[in-house]
Parts: sequence; C-alpha cells; structure tokens
Amino acid sequence: MDKSRVKNRREVYRKQKDIEKTPTRGFSMFFLFVFLWGGIFYLETLIRLSTTGNILTWGLFFSLIFGGVAASIIYGLVYLLRTKLQRIVIGVILFFLGFIFASQLVYYNMFGTFNTIYSVRHAGQTTEFWREALHGIGSNWYFVILSFLPFVLYLFIGKKINGSSLKKPYKLGLILVLALALHFIGVGMVNIQDQGENSPYNLYYNIHYPRFSVDNLGLITYTRLDAQRQITGWNPNFVGEIPEEVDEDFEEEPDEDREADNSNGIDGGVSEETEDLEPEEPVEYNVLNIDFENLMEEESREEILELHQYFSNQAPSEKNEYTGKYEGYNLIVITAEAFSHLALHEEVTPTLYKLVHEGYHFENFYTPIWGVSTLDGEYVANTGLIPKSGVWSFRESSNKAMPFALGNQLGDLDYETRAYHNHTYTYYDRHRSHPNLGYTYQGIGNGLNITKTWPASDLEMIKVSIPEYIENIPFHTYYLTMSGHLLYSFEGNNMALKNRDVVSHLPYSTQARAYLATQVELDRAMEHLLEELEEKEIAENTLIVMSSDHYPYGLDHETIEELQGESVDETFEIYRNAFVLYNPGMEGQVFTKPASSLDIMPTVSNLMGLEYDSRLFMGQDLFSDRDPLVIFEDRSFITEKGRYNAEAGEFMPNEGATIPNNYQKEISNQISAKFYFSARILDLDYYSIIQEALQE
Repeated sequence: MDKSRVKNRREVYRKQKDIEKTPTRGFSMFFLFVFLWGGIFYLETLIRLSTTGNILTWGLFFSLIFGGVAASIIYGLVYLLRTKLQRIVIGVILFFLGFIFASQLVYYNMFGTFNTIYSVRHAGQTTEFWREALHGIGSNWYFVILSFLPFVLYLFIGKKINGSSLKKPYKLGLILVLALALHFIGVGMVNIQDQGENSPYNLYYNIHYPRFSVDNLGLITYTRLDAQRQITGWNPNFVGEIPEEVDEDFEEEPDEDREADNSNGIDGGVSEETEDLEPEEPVEYNVLNIDFENLMEEESREEILELHQYFSNQAPSEKNEYTGKYEGYNLIVITAEAFSHLALHEEVTPTLYKLVHEGYHFENFYTPIWGVSTLDGEYVANTGLIPKSGVWSFRESSNKAMPFALGNQLGDLDYETRAYHNHTYTYYDRHRSHPNLGYTYQGIGNGLNITKTWPASDLEMIKVSIPEYIENIPFHTYYLTMSGHLLYSFEGNNMALKNRDVVSHLPYSTQARAYLATQVELDRAMEHLLEELEEKEIAENTLIVMSSDHYPYGLDHETIEELQGESVDETFEIYRNAFVLYNPGMEGQVFTKPASSLDIMPTVSNLMGLEYDSRLFMGQDLFSDRDPLVIFEDRSFITEKGRYNAEAGEFMPNEGATIPNNYQKEISNQISAKFYFSARILDLDYYSIIQEALQE
C-alpha cells in the first residue's frame, strides 16, 4: 500500500478525533439559566397585562426575584443530566409553564379570579363546561399563544446549548447558593412591607386570596404557596385584636326570676309615683342559651377558646317587628344562576319584575363574587358565612355540623325539606353537602328526570318537582337553577335559543338579548310556581326568597353598562343585584340600607321565627337596627358612612357622613375577623361544639 495514502488516512482520522474533542460551539449553560429566568419573568409580565393590568408595582419586583429562584431550581434539576435528556426535560418544563400561565389567564378572564390547586384536584367534572372553556380560549387566543413563546423559542435554540460546557460540581453549588440568596432577598423584602389587609406580607403569611396574591407576589409564588398550603393543611391567620361589640344592655343569661325593683319593698308593688307609668317591654335578642363562660372554663384547646372568646364578644341583634312574621309558612328558597336586576323587564320578565318590586325591595343589595363563583355564592346564601379561600367550602362542610341551615332547622319542625338542581347531581359534590343541610336532594342522575339540554330548563325542573312536595304542608324547598348560565348567545345556549322570539324586538346587542332570553326561562318557572301555589290556595302562606349566586359575569362589561343604561364601576356597582323576599299577602316596602347575600340566612331565620344565635352568623338580620356592612372578597366594604376600596387603599365617605377616628381600620379589623372565624368554624367543626353544648 502506498505509504502516502496511509499517512493521509491517519491524518484524516486524527482530525476527526480532534473535532469530536472540541466543544460544540453555541450557547453555554449559563445562557440557559438566563433564558429560563427571562422566560419566567416574561410570563409573569404577560399575565399581569392580560388580567389585572397592574405592571409598575412591587408585585413585578417579587415576580423577578422569585422567578429567579424558580429558574435556579429548574437549572439545578437538569444540570447533571445528559445533554439530550436536558433538552427534553427543559422543553417539557417550558411547555408546562406556558400551559399553567395560559390556563390561569383564561380562567381569570372568565371568572375574575385565579384557579386553585384544590379546584384542579377536584375538577373531574369540568369537562361538562367544555364550551365555556373553548370560548375562553378563543376570546384570549393571542395571550394563549404568547404564553408559549418561551417554549417555541427554546425549540429553535435548544440544540445550540452546550450541555456539557459547565459540568463541574462546584458550579452546581453556586446555583443552589444563588437560589437561596434570591429567596432570602425576596422574603426579606416581603417582611419589610407594610402589613395591611392585602399587603404582600399578609398574603405571604396570613391570608389566601388568589387575585391579590398573583398581583402582589407573582403567579409562580402564588402557586407555590397554594401547593404548600394544600400539602400542610394550612389555615389562615388572624392578625389584630379580636373586635368586641357587646351590647351593654344584653345579658347572656338574664335572671327571669328577678323581682321588679320597687320603692316600698312590698311584694313587687309600685309606688304612687310610678303606678301611672307603663313598664318598658324587655328587649329580646336572637340568641340561644349558650354559656360561653362555662365553655371557656372547660376548654383546653387554644383554637376553640379563641372562637368562644370571639363569639361571646359579639353583639346580638334584637328581635323586631318582623321577627316570626312568617312563622309556620311554607318556604321556597332559590339560588338563581346569574340572576340580576339587569334581567328585570316589565314586558319580557314580568314575574321577576313583580317579585322584586312588590315584595320587600332592597335597592342597595349586593352579591359579591367569591373564589369559587357559583359554589361559594351558594354557600354564602345558605350559611351566612364567608367561604374559606382555596377550597370548596360547601364540599368541606359535608361532614361538619350545620345545625343552623334552613333545611335542618325546618326539618326539626317537621317540615318536608327538599332540594333540586337541574344539573348533574354530583357536580361540586352537592350530593354530599346538600343532604348535610337537611334536604332530600335531587339533581340530574338521582331522581330529577328532565330533558338534558345545555343549559337545562328551570321551568321543566319546577314542573317536575312541584308534585313531590306541594301537598306536604308545611314544606321548605330549595332550588339551584341553571337556565341563566353563560355563554350568552343564540348558538350553543338552548335556553337563549328557546326564548329568542320573546326578546328579538328589544333594542339591545345580541349578547344582551341572549342573556335576557335565558332569564325568560327563570321568569316562566317562577310564573308557573306562583300559579301552582295559587291553585292549591297556599300562596299567601308561602314565603319566596330568591338571590343570585353571582352577577352575570358572562356578559362583557360593555353589555352590562348597556343593560344598566349607565356606566358601572368594577369595584362596587358591578356586584349590585336584585333580591326577592316575596309573599302575595305582603305590603311592598322599599329599603335603602346596604345589604348583601351574607345577610340572607339571619334575615330569613328571623322572619320564620326560628331559634338561632345572631352572633354565629357573619351577616345580619336586615330588619334589625344593626349597622349595615357589605363585605367583598378583596375586603373592600360598604357601610352607611361610605365605601372602602381595599385595592386602592381609599375610603370614600358618603356626603354629610360623620366619620369617627380610625373608622376604616376598625371596620377592616372586623372584616378580617369575619374572614378568619368563618374559616375556623369550617376547619374545626365549631358548630358541632355549640350543638353539643345546647343539648346538654
């Protein structure tokens, strides 16, 4: 063989080996770290732009710092992997991050809040709402696509990253040190912030409020805290002083045998000076015979002692001229899907218009939206408690004592108690929670046999269910309706399509007319209900209570203003709503005091003459002399003296109102306590302790 040819082959082989030993040119692993950090910060900025719109806040800083921690952890996890596996794992992580951010921004734009891990864990039935999900994605498609931009960019540059370029053990240690340093910087900055009700400090340590948590800390940190709290069974903390509201005239255990005071001391006689004076009627309160002092003496658990102390210090409401006005009456309570004053139209929804305006008409009634929209709105109306954020409160109440629920209260008085929902009976686990409220519960799939359409007909539900209870007097029936559910269009919404002709002449947009068409179905259901009650001659012995689970958030804001006929602010007036308290024999009255769905339970309990303790509810009897208080999820509030915007930190007094010193702080402290102790009632099954004490 030619020696020169052999030499040339050896030279080529040597060059090939040298090429293999030479590091591939491209991006270093340090570039990957910067890319990850920048990608996370980009996603955090994008979700702010697409949801709250708040950019130049401390929240953006925390998103940057805690985003660096997340990038360091991801970087550390893939650092020692082989180059090919690194690329796959990083690609999967970036896709997953894009999916999380995209799903959260779609969820927010549909429901006005961010989703929780608890809801995701129990969301097996949400496939029933695939139409709404597709609509949410379609309405926000540009932000959804932009959420996957880091992943798409990585597909192009991933192969150019030299995964072996920095594989030295000490550099992995540097990564971990950087993660810890960034974490401590972030936590340190959280700790030096003010400690107001929605401050980064309070959100990080004490309360769970998804919207403000994302706004003040970033989605990555909110998700981490949410997961951590789910795993550890975390409970909110109360920071402040337990408010004391005791009425000085209220005696927890009045001495009924105490003799009347008299000037001559003879057998309770009266002196000549007082014999012409009419004795004052003793003040009665809506309270139960709960000996809190004894309960505190016998209790060793600090968390229960805290509850006893709080409720013993609350001022009860006085009984009034409305107390027991409808005692012994049949009671029908309805939580109506997306019902609103916007749906009241004398021509197309005449029955709804009549129920609102000819009954007790509360002009300033609000249905604040809570974290789990429909379910939490229903929970508030049926318990008089504030839902615990981060969980499904109704589901969590399924194995807890609920003695003050109307079903249990009236069931103990030999009422026939039934509940109906024209949707899948297991949805949100209502087949567990609603029987626990004292009802024989039926939905689609366990006894309510109606046509399966989307959404289902309220009228058909009323027609099918009435024969099951109307002969069993007295009865208490609870309905959760479905016909008013979004989406509001004449395509894909059978109730809107069914009643399209009724609203076709109205001078409104398609969305507005479609919404009203869904409420026409509720109107016809209520019309049929009244007709059946009249036919059985029991209408005048029946009290009807109806409220919404939430305002119709499926409407565009422009459509809400179109139906309202004026601009509607998104802090307070967006939640204004209608409330029905109606009996055909009543004389209609108008009430202007602020009120909310939190007040329904104590108000109805008072009207029905039930034995209940007004101190154990977070709302109040609307006919009492208590100062009104409307509470919103972000801890804004409305009172007779003014409004407080918690997001802006601004109190706006009503014209001519005299505002005491520290008024806003005192009300905010009361509200924080109501949030905290509502959650503790649920967590600790506190009503069971009260129930046991009453039975002794």
